[in-house]
Amino acid sequence: MVKKVVVLDYGSGNLRSAERALARTGAEVTVTADFDAALEADGLVVPGVGAFSACMAGLRAVRGEQIIGRRLAGGRPVLGICVGMQILFAEGVEHGERTEGCGEWPGVVERLEAPVLPHMGWNTLRAPRESVLFAGMDPGTRFYFVHSYGVRDFTLRTDGGLTAPLVTWGEHGVPFVAAVENGPLMATQFHPEKSGDAGAALLSNWAGTL
Repeated sequence: MVKKVVVLDYGSGNLRSAERALARTGAEVTVTADFDAALEADGLVVPGVGAFSACMAGLRAVRGEQIIGRRLAGGRPVLGICVGMQILFAEGVEHGERTEGCGEWPGVVERLEAPVLPHMGWNTLRAPRESVLFAGMDPGTRFYFVHSYGVRDFTLRTDGGLTAPLVTWGEHGVPFVAAVENGPLMATQFHPEKSGDAGAALLSNWAGTL
C-alpha cells in the first residue's frame, strides 16, 4: 500500500525539495497546512529554515504544535528537518531572546561556538548502532548542514520502562545533536533532501517505518 506523507506548510522550509525527495521513496506526498490532512497522514514531515522564533510563530498559526502532539500521542510518525527539528525542543535562544518550543524533548537551541558560522557544508556524524535512520550506512557518510544554532546538551532521563532516545552527534567547533530517534518522533539537524544519495537512503529508511 502506498503511504501518504504530508509536508507541513507553515510558511517555512524547503517545501518543494522536501516533497520531491520524499516522493522518490514511493510515498504519495502532499504539501499542505490542512489540519485534518496532517493529522491523518501516515507520516508528517516538519521542515524549517530561518529563525527559531519565526518558525514557532508560523507553526502556531496553523496549529502545528497541536498536530505534532496529537500524532505522537497516537504513535503516528513525525520527522523534523533543520529548524523543524529545533522547534521540537523546549526552547530556543537567539540574540538574547528566548522562545518557547514544542517541548517534545528537553533542551535549548543555542548558538554554536565555532570559528566560522554558519556551519555550512558536508559533515560526518556519530550515529548509534541501533539507529533506524542510518541503517546500512557507512560511518563516513556525509550529510549537508546549514545552521548556526543547535542543541549542545541533550540528556533525557527515562524511567518507568521508557526507552531512551537514540541521539546522533555532529561536531562543528563543539558537539551538537545532529539527529534524534525517539519512537514515532524522529528529526535531523541536517537537510536529507539536500544530501544526495545519503539523504535519499535516510528518507527511505524513515518511510519504511510508516
